[in-house]
Amino acid sequence: MDREAKFMNRAIELSRKGMSENQGGPFGCVIVKGDKIIGEGFNQVTATNDPTAHAEIVAIRNACANLSHFQLDGCELYTSCEPCPMCMGAIYWARPEKVYYANTRADAEAIGFDDSMIYQEFELPADQRKIILTCIGRDAAQLVFKEWQAKGNRTLY
Repeated sequence: MDREAKFMNRAIELSRKGMSENQGGPFGCVIVKGDKIIGEGFNQVTATNDPTAHAEIVAIRNACANLSHFQLDGCELYTSCEPCPMCMGAIYWARPEKVYYANTRADAEAIGFDDSMIYQEFELPADQRKIILTCIGRDAAQLVFKEWQAKGNRTLY
């Protein structure tokens, strides 16, 4: 078995594990650095009542804790399904070098996991979305941003 297939098979095993243990949906993820798995996760949304506990988020948190770093430089992410918008955002923030996925968005939609509404919402102006975004308190919040800019020991990410 080649390297990529080995890691993808582990992600798929994790998707089955989480599903069979009624932790959440059938999604699994591993994060690899070199030839070593440094983070794993499976969907735990229903078990934890946490809508952000997707396999990729759980694996990113696990890998970053293991690396003692907030970015996944030099890493690859293997996930059993094409990442949703939330997970893609987290993946971009974590900055792995590459993402491999097995099932597609369309495959997920076919079994009841449809995130197309989120993609459609992103296209709308903020005041026309299902969840209305309203900007308030900006002047006070801007003061904190100015403090951040002046802070000498900040860590950029």
